[in-house]
This record gives sequence, C-alpha cells and structure tokens, in this order.
Amino acid sequence: MPLRHATCLSLLFLIAFASTARAATIGREQDIVDLKLGQRVLVDDGTCPAGQVKEVRGAKMTDKGVTRTSSCVPRHGPKTK
Repeated sequence: MPLRHATCLSLLFLIAFASTARAATIGREQDIVDLKLGQRVLVDDGTCPAGQVKEVRGAKMTDKGVTRTSSCVPRHGPKTK
C-alpha cells in the first residue's frame, strides 16, 4: 500500500508542476504585472523577427523586486506541411 500512495502523490506533484511550467502568451509587455522569479512569459508584440516571439523572464531578485530580461525565441505553434 505505501508504494501506491507514493506513486499517487508523485503523480499529483508532476501534474501541479507541469501546469505551472507553461508560458503564457500576451500582447504587450506592459500587461505583465506580477512576474515571479524564474517565470517565463511570451509577448507577441511584433518586436521580434518573423517566426519568433519575445520571451520575458524573471531573472534576478533585487531590493526593488524581480529584474526582467527578454530575448527573441522561436515561436512554437502547430506544424504545417
């Protein structure tokens, strides 16, 4: 029985962490109000080249809050033939 409980508990943790690991996509960087340390948000504001989207990350904790960094990353979408 303890093995079954441990398996169920680990499955619940996996589901909880997998749902928080996804990056949200928004239209403007100003719409990000509460960026957490390590969080990634995709911003589709047209500032990156075609096929890419801006990724804003909570990079470092400072006295004033979380410092943001951004870079262009490949856009992941449905594959086309």
